[in-house]
Amino acid sequence: MNRPLRIAFLIATLGASQAQAGVFDDDEARRQIADQKIKNEARFDQQAKAQLELANQIQRQAEENARLRGQIETLNYELETAKKRQQDFYLDLDTRLRKFEGTGSPAAADPASGAPAKSAGDPAKESQEYEAALNQFKAGKYKDAAALFGAFVQKAPDSSLAPNAQYWLGNAWYAQRDCKRAIEAQSVVTTRYADSAKAPDAWLAIATCQQEMGNPTGTKRSLETVLSKYPTSPAAETAQQRLKKK
Repeated sequence: MNRPLRIAFLIATLGASQAQAGVFDDDEARRQIADQKIKNEARFDQQAKAQLELANQIQRQAEENARLRGQIETLNYELETAKKRQQDFYLDLDTRLRKFEGTGSPAAADPASGAPAKSAGDPAKESQEYEAALNQFKAGKYKDAAALFGAFVQKAPDSSLAPNAQYWLGNAWYAQRDCKRAIEAQSVVTTRYADSAKAPDAWLAIATCQQEMGNPTGTKRSLETVLSKYPTSPAAETAQQRLKKK
């Protein structure tokens, strides 16, 4: 082969090799692009699934929070209802006991029989003041009730209504979650007015505060006192039931 022909052949071969290399380069680029696309789509799917799962978790948590809020609201309503029923019960009991005392209870006995004599106050005015304090308690205004009951027993400690006022003073403190003052007030009922119809109930109230204050020994002693000192009172049955639960 002469020289010009060899040169032409080499040029043609080189061009063909470069063309073939270009084809291979394009295929490799397309393959890499396709692989990257697959990887991107897989990553996107993963992120989308994670976001969906997070959204589901948030939704479930919101539903659980709503359920718990509903339970709390229901429990609060039931607690308030129970407190209202108990309050109404004691108020009704207080009214009936005062009617009984007014018709010849030991608290109203003649001084010659050994019962403590009452001061010559104004019964009508005392009754009005007592009712005013009791109405504050019934309305849930425990701070105002405590002030009025406290003023009443200071002003008329020998009134026939004084034991009741002292007892409700203790309850007003208890309603304000002040067990220390509640026990102090009820202790006056159990000592100064130990012969009144409120004394056994005052011991029960003391036991309740002692239990809440983490004093099981004191609680047991107070309940046993109700049974020993006032075995025929309605409070004795309650005390017996509470002792059985311990």
